[in-house]
Amino acid sequence: MKLTPHPGSFRLSLGERGETAACGFLKDHGYEILEKNYKCKLGEIDVIARRQGRLAFIEIKTRTSAQFGLPQEAVDLRKQEKIFKIAQWYLKEKKISKSPIAFDVVAILWKEGQTPEIRLIVDAFEKETKSY
Repeated sequence: MKLTPHPGSFRLSLGERGETAACGFLKDHGYEILEKNYKCKLGEIDVIARRQGRLAFIEIKTRTSAQFGLPQEAVDLRKQEKIFKIAQWYLKEKKISKSPIAFDVVAILWKEGQTPEIRLIVDAFEKETKSY
């Protein structure tokens, strides 16, 4: 008897497919990917990249429809605050100071059977206090 793995085990989740598409899109738009899925005790940032001399912390949101809002709307104030804290952790861990930083969002609307609609929102939000 030949055993085969469960057919679903090789399928990527919507989020994983979105992150793969977003990374390709970012590279095509001049971003140099430094980290994917950076994790620390505070949480995770999807992508950290360099663009035009700035360190960009990038949140990727993928949805199959806009029924419950656009993907970028999921990056609410609470999520932004979490990203700020993780970015501070990253900068401290990597001993990076005096580097201009940015917070970007990649919003992907990926309807089944269609090509994904990818929207890059550069400088999507910022921290009021500039001390990182």
